Amino acid sequence: MRRADRLFQIVQIFRRDRHVRARDLAGELEVSERTIYRDIQDLQASGIPIEGEAGVGYLLSESFDLPPLMFDQTECESLILGIRLASCFADEPLRRAAASAARKIEAVLPPKLLARFQETALFVPSFQFDKESSARGLSLIQGAIRDRCKVEIHYLDREEKASFRRLRPLALYFWGKVWTLAAWCELREDFRNFRLDRLQDLRVLEESFEDEEGKDLEAFLKTVS
Repeated sequence: MRRADRLFQIVQIFRRDRHVRARDLAGELEVSERTIYRDIQDLQASGIPIEGEAGVGYLLSESFDLPPLMFDQTECESLILGIRLASCFADEPLRRAAASAARKIEAVLPPKLLARFQETALFVPSFQFDKESSARGLSLIQGAIRDRCKVEIHYLDREEKASFRRLRPLALYFWGKVWTLAAWCELREDFRNFRLDRLQDLRVLEESFEDEEGKDLEAFLKTVS
């Protein structure tokens, strides 16, 4: 990595976390701590208000307003691909959010990058399946995961057998055409996966839950690793 690029990356790390240690910077950027010390001194000399010292850590003053982050061409292509995926494979609230995000990104891009952003030849055809049913309840479930709220569902399995479940929603997975919900099922007292296109009814409860050992996402991931 060129030194100029490394200095830029250090500033971006301060965007993420205004208090950092030299050892953390060195590990993330794969250089020595001595190199970080020199880089910090150069950034301080250039007028960036970084406080602290070697062996203690560095703090970027809250009064310092960093310039907006700009994207390179490959990053723009990655963003538009993600937006187009959401526009095709998410439910209506997330599709609206994707369109809003695209407008905000377009508003800050310079003309050259804006043209590349809008003309990126990465497309996500979605005409081969019912995207409304495949993402049924996606935003509601994502909100329940974020807020740690239990949900109740009426569900049809692949044999079209109906059941009622109360769940702790943990994660959502997209498999190309199908979204599935990974959850702790209170009926089975075990982890279960549910296809969103088989949901007959969904209700987010006011009852919340706390992460509990053996019933949380970390435990679920161990069962599939």
